[in-house]
Amino acid sequence: MAYSGLQDFISYIESRGELKRISALVDPILEITEIADRIMKNQGPALLFEHVKGSKWPVLINAMGSERRMAWAFGAESLDQKADEISGLINWAWSQVRDFSLFSAIPGALPKLPIAKSLLPRKTSRPPCRQVIDDTAGFDSLPVLQCWPEDGGRFFTLPVVCTMDPETGAQNWGMYRMQVYDERSAGMHWHLHKDGAHFFEKYRALKKRMPVAVSLGSDPAVTYSSTAPLPEGVWEAIFAGFLRGKSTQVAKASLSDIMVPADAEFILEGYVDPDETRLEGPFGDHTGFYSLPDQYPVFHLERITRRENPVFPATIVGIPPKEDCYMAKATERLFLPFLKQLAPEIQDLVMPLEGVFHNCVIVSIKKRFPGHARKVMNFLWGMGQMMYTKLIIVLDDDINLKDLSTVAWKVFNNIDAGRDLVFSEGPLDALDHSSPVPRFGTRLGIDATKKWPEEGHTRPWPEPLAMTDAIKELVNRRWSEYGF
Repeated sequence: MAYSGLQDFISYIESRGELKRISALVDPILEITEIADRIMKNQGPALLFEHVKGSKWPVLINAMGSERRMAWAFGAESLDQKADEISGLINWAWSQVRDFSLFSAIPGALPKLPIAKSLLPRKTSRPPCRQVIDDTAGFDSLPVLQCWPEDGGRFFTLPVVCTMDPETGAQNWGMYRMQVYDERSAGMHWHLHKDGAHFFEKYRALKKRMPVAVSLGSDPAVTYSSTAPLPEGVWEAIFAGFLRGKSTQVAKASLSDIMVPADAEFILEGYVDPDETRLEGPFGDHTGFYSLPDQYPVFHLERITRRENPVFPATIVGIPPKEDCYMAKATERLFLPFLKQLAPEIQDLVMPLEGVFHNCVIVSIKKRFPGHARKVMNFLWGMGQMMYTKLIIVLDDDINLKDLSTVAWKVFNNIDAGRDLVFSEGPLDALDHSSPVPRFGTRLGIDATKKWPEEGHTRPWPEPLAMTDAIKELVNRRWSEYGF
């Protein structure tokens, strides 16, 4: 199922009883955050605030704030169902490469052709995002939130920032928060390791002003894709089309050659001057602390285009669980098939909500040789945005990773600190406050697998506790006799 845009998704989740409309007048300064925070903590519905102080546009928040709604965003009933589709496609593609035969490959490929076609974005010259063109309105016309009391100001919290490589023309859609400074300027918080910052450095070297378009509100698969840890150079519109099962419709921005989501509620068009930075922050973040102020580029607004009756999308971040935790859960399930293809020993992987995206990864493996857990740790730290992972825990394949109590029990009882703790220096996320210096620090791996003699464990590893099958069956038969 592919949605025609954000409002189509709103209609769908409302039909499934997962949307709450709030008609009372609410303030985007702190009040919406407090309401949304209470709802998110109780795994409540998406919220549509129909009357927001200072703006005529309604605010949607928590639209993807559950595993169920996150799966619906991809036209599935569960994230594992979508992951199984991806796994099936990967296995099919690999079988074609491994056992290539022209006569068998063509018939086998025919059912996959709709998927292949969906990868290619489709351009339109009459996009819904350009029903209204406004060169006079500024940021104050929009219901931008201030989420927490000590935030540096109001922030766009769910923007898809669209940029273009000045050398190759490659397109990128990434999600970076934006602090509103005044009516027509905002901070552009793109991180050092992201494509947007990479393109920015190219414009700086060329001494050219960088065009930027910011999309607000789209098919949720597009919004999610802007956060996905895709390989460098892969356009998020392609991945969104794959998730939707239908081509992502795109349009050229009105002031540049940047391609934007055609179904967006708003498009903010402008530029970034490579010679200009400004203090951005603090910002209440998903670590539960305020991220520290720092110098970031400045986005200058030139034009707003929009739908005739748009909905403004927002989210809040803070102490888990929040909406972003379920976006992280989608990444966990959808990218597991890719990881397993590259490292077949991986059986399952979980990123706990408390780890807020990439601070903690728990993985189970089918162990085949001494030091296998360390090999997997280094593999994961080498995979794109997983380089930020502060803690990787590796367990044997008989552990149910979703049972975090059992995971903790095994870790607490299976490790010798001198042997099983691995320290690795490397890049850390810009939002990490605990490292001695910004963006670089020490990551920890914990090998909680059963130890082999070749790994220095000279004593026998004890046998696990387990009742005999015969006694289990006996008690099953007599259970009612015991009075239960």
